[in-house]
Amino acid sequence: MAAEGQGPTAGEYIRHHLMHLTNKEQTFIVDFSVINIDSVVFSVLTGLIGVFLLWLGARRATAGVPGRFQAAVEILVELVETQAKGVIHNAASRKVIAPMALTVFVWIFFMNFMDLLPVDLLPGIWHAVGPALGFKDYLRVVPTADLSTTLGLSVSVLLMCLFYNVKIKGLGGWAHELVTAPFGTSKNPLWALLLGVVNFLMQMIEFVAKTVSHGMRLFGNMFAGELVFMLIALLGGFAALSFSGALLFVGHLIAGTVWAIFHILVITLQAFIFMMLALIYLGQAHDAH
Repeated sequence: MAAEGQGPTAGEYIRHHLMHLTNKEQTFIVDFSVINIDSVVFSVLTGLIGVFLLWLGARRATAGVPGRFQAAVEILVELVETQAKGVIHNAASRKVIAPMALTVFVWIFFMNFMDLLPVDLLPGIWHAVGPALGFKDYLRVVPTADLSTTLGLSVSVLLMCLFYNVKIKGLGGWAHELVTAPFGTSKNPLWALLLGVVNFLMQMIEFVAKTVSHGMRLFGNMFAGELVFMLIALLGGFAALSFSGALLFVGHLIAGTVWAIFHILVITLQAFIFMMLALIYLGQAHDAH
């Protein structure tokens, strides 16, 4: 622990910023009754912002010369629609999947965007308000740096894939695919049974692997970005404690600016990748083996 009258050490600072505001004490045991309140709140808030902006774009849409905001929304909608057409060849399915993909992209972008806020801005405000209200002095503001958020999103995509597998192929057709792909079947009953078991296990492994990797990819990138911002913030903190603080402070400003500019590309790319993988997995659910 830090000495009395001094600030936290670098390790204590990072550990504190990596703790969630929860409804009960966190343990190392998996406990599904523990809710990360901060992730839920910021997910809902960023979702409402995304919905409001899309609604505003639709409300302001005109047949004449579009303004900058309308043009930006139209470019985004056209981009998502083009990607959906290239993967989902069923026009009826695209009426649901394309808006879903647009929602996912916008929502994840805004959740990722929370990483660009100053590291201590909202936690600092919560430090003054939270304990006074009876809450713990913990707050993480990037929902996608929380594994429960990203896995929740990927599981939602999995459920949609299961739904379209049944809808497009029928329950019997999908059940047949589960035991015949990818290795096929045999006329010999014993070999057919053996291949059926192997095929089914391979299908289950594929579903689990796609879902876990889908969520872990987004989480890993955003968690790493969050850590880099914390380290840059520590560089500024050390500047105030060092005789060569001026140089450290300049390095803090340069590193923070460069990483923030680069991170704008990262958060956009991660939202796009998650959306594209969702489209690809849903497109695979429409394909017959």
